[in-house]
Amino acid sequence: MSRIWQRARTSFFWMVIIALAIRILVIWLFHTYRFGPGEPYRFGYEMGRIGRSIAQGNGFGNIYGGQTGPTSWEPPLYPYIVGGIFKLFGVYTRRSAFVLLAINSVFSAFTCIPIFLIATRCFGKRAAIGSAWTWALYPLSIYWAATWVWETVVSTLLLTIVFWLTLTMEERTGVRPWIWFGLLWGITVLSNPALVSFLPASGLWILFRYSKRNRPWLAREVVASLVFLACLLPWQVRNYRTFGHFFFVRGDFGMTLRMGNGPEARGDWLTDLIPSRNRNEFERYASMGETSYAAAQKREAIQFIEENPGRFAVLCIKRILYYWAGNPRASILQPSTFVNLLEIAAALICFWGLTHALCNRVPGTWLFFWLIVLFPLVYYITYPNIRYREPLDPFTIMLGVFLITDQKASRRTTTENCLCNVST
Repeated sequence: MSRIWQRARTSFFWMVIIALAIRILVIWLFHTYRFGPGEPYRFGYEMGRIGRSIAQGNGFGNIYGGQTGPTSWEPPLYPYIVGGIFKLFGVYTRRSAFVLLAINSVFSAFTCIPIFLIATRCFGKRAAIGSAWTWALYPLSIYWAATWVWETVVSTLLLTIVFWLTLTMEERTGVRPWIWFGLLWGITVLSNPALVSFLPASGLWILFRYSKRNRPWLAREVVASLVFLACLLPWQVRNYRTFGHFFFVRGDFGMTLRMGNGPEARGDWLTDLIPSRNRNEFERYASMGETSYAAAQKREAIQFIEENPGRFAVLCIKRILYYWAGNPRASILQPSTFVNLLEIAAALICFWGLTHALCNRVPGTWLFFWLIVLFPLVYYITYPNIRYREPLDPFTIMLGVFLITDQKASRRTTTENCLCNVST
């Protein structure tokens, strides 16, 4: 039996199969694909509404219900997946819900593979095994895959793949790896534009490693950049033709900034300002049009920030705390408080592990550092949500498992040295 386990614990096949089985079992046991009468809006929220519009032949739009026209407030990748599933299995049907959650579960399960590869390269085989299996069993990774119709799980998988490719680029030859690098980054940004904050660190890391080896990089970097831009070009052209001006993938920054900054701001997000939850805001959005509405929201937010710089600074500090610890609860007796405790514990172990790795000059640690620093910045100035932690969770798990396994190895080495000294 131990020999079978020794083989299975490092097997990508068994990692993926067991992780997938757990997530499908959760979908089936807890009926997360079922939505009650009058609750279709819970099925993917904005992603679901855009998917419905696509499936019904009305294009990428109608984000808040009704015929409000085209939208640019969500990245295109996942809504088109939702639209395709709706087209095949019905709009807002339980079959569609099950298929979408099953697809999410597949993406989440396959994330075990890049986690294992990254951790093996940076922290060793023991940490890699622990990290991959922790992800397979991690409650929040299971929750997002098995209950939430959103791009979160897809973006997490894409980020881990891009991170692994970044680490290994210095060993690759030819132009093809650079084409893959540009292509993967293009797909990643079309899934979640916030991840582009890590792109400069990713690119500069490769250039630094190439320079240390005195390898040519300029032409290859140009190729990767052109492939990346080519991935974004169709969506950028569509947005320019539809809305009359250029912006980077999404055009909702003004509304997002306003939802975290205003007279009523508390540090979390102001859900009452969402047009789908506020009839007055919906009518304002529909009458002004998406571009004008976003511009008006941006002006209101910037005016508040300029007039209240001290309060804005306090809100940013709160958002940093809420990002890493979860939004505050009305009572500590709520069941959801467990999630806050889990997030706090994961964050503390992650920071401890990152510090330990930096002090010991573990290869690749600075790439972890820049990801953890850069990715959350936009949420510190807008608003945090526990779902926005998911793309970082594989990396916090790897750092935490590395800390635990390295400490155990150090204690074991110390004990063995002591025993050797005693015996001699």
